[in-house]
Amino acid sequence: MSVISEENVRGENLFKDISADDEDWQPTEIESMCMNCHLNGMTRLLMTKIPFFKEIIVSSFSCDNCSWSNTEIQSAGRIQDQGVCYTLKVRTKRDLNREVVKADSATTRIPELDFEIPPFTQKGALSTIEGLLDRAAAGLEQEQPIRRETDPEVAEKIDGFIRKLRELKEVEEEFTLVIEDPSGNSFVENPTAPQKDEALTVSHFKRTAQHDMQLGLRADDDLEDEAPAGNDIDAMRDEVLAFNTNCPECNAPASTNMKLIQIPHFKEVIIMATNCDSCGHRTNEVKSGGATEQMGTKITLHITDISDMTRDVLKSETCNIAIPELEFELGMGAVSGKFTTLEGLLTDIKDLVVSKNPFICGDSGVTDRVEKLNAFGEKLDKIMAGEMDVHIVLDDPTGNSYMQNVYAPDRDPEITTEKYTRTFEQNEDLGLNDMKTEGYQEDI
Repeated sequence: MSVISEENVRGENLFKDISADDEDWQPTEIESMCMNCHLNGMTRLLMTKIPFFKEIIVSSFSCDNCSWSNTEIQSAGRIQDQGVCYTLKVRTKRDLNREVVKADSATTRIPELDFEIPPFTQKGALSTIEGLLDRAAAGLEQEQPIRRETDPEVAEKIDGFIRKLRELKEVEEEFTLVIEDPSGNSFVENPTAPQKDEALTVSHFKRTAQHDMQLGLRADDDLEDEAPAGNDIDAMRDEVLAFNTNCPECNAPASTNMKLIQIPHFKEVIIMATNCDSCGHRTNEVKSGGATEQMGTKITLHITDISDMTRDVLKSETCNIAIPELEFELGMGAVSGKFTTLEGLLTDIKDLVVSKNPFICGDSGVTDRVEKLNAFGEKLDKIMAGEMDVHIVLDDPTGNSYMQNVYAPDRDPEITTEKYTRTFEQNEDLGLNDMKTEGYQEDI
């Protein structure tokens, strides 16, 4: 067993560049217990430097008794002052050979597949882009035999996703790899270093308190003694904010609760709910947590089954709703912003147009109008029962509405999404006169 001693290392650096020419430089071997069979195996430690990066420790364990093996890497330096995010556009097979250091605290994403490996779910690794793809596929395959017995449908979907991961290695189309590490100790090789890599973007960010707790830099209860700052969005994400208001029905004092929620595959929204103890009135409203998008969005859902009624829907206050088969359109502002299900949205439309319409109640109702609106309400009931083949259109010029894709990460065959440029008139309606968008010119 090789031993690191002061005599062995005095006057030279422990960490050397990886090289096959230095025969005297050997890994440190330590006899240690195998976590699989609990007999003794061998751990090998190699301290090395990655060019244009930093020192790391590569450890490899193997057991001759049960043949179990394991490899991982650890940073030999301290946790960095800032986190780091690498965004790589993989365009050729040559990019698959880039070296990657992925710390266990890193999150790995492939946006084109809506695929994410959360932090601390894998050990740190020194690998390549191709190796990361293989490791991700192997991780998904691990429980497949059990899934095929217990849930064949889920297993089949995962098989399809694994095929997509492996097809990425052919690089028939460009894809994006994102590695985000709050410790700052992950790395993606720049083969043209020290020149700029056009395919690789590196950005740094300030860690949040939650990141510090994950990395063991902060006690879990540290946040309890801190009052969130007025503009601290990270603090707001973890709690429900409450403020006093008046009930819109009886004007009695009431309380409104507000919380930031992240909608998967979309964006952050603000949910506001008011409950009145005096009259029992309840309201909820949703507002986008982000800025107005540069382009509007038109989402069309073809309702083919009653299960579509359970889809999550985010309708912003600027969204228009249409059901072409019923020749029905509802302009922006008629129904407030909501995060609900499709059934809930249709119920709100029915309440607004039929059930709570003041113009068809009592003596104010005209017979023909009442009959038409009641017939419309019956058609909405049939839609909610899955008995009518119709389309629901959400047309939002701000781009802040959303319809759940139940096939994610695959494309939803029943949803069509179109992006379009707002007209000058739409920008006026939205109060965006100063926002210049492509597609129109203002003549003065």
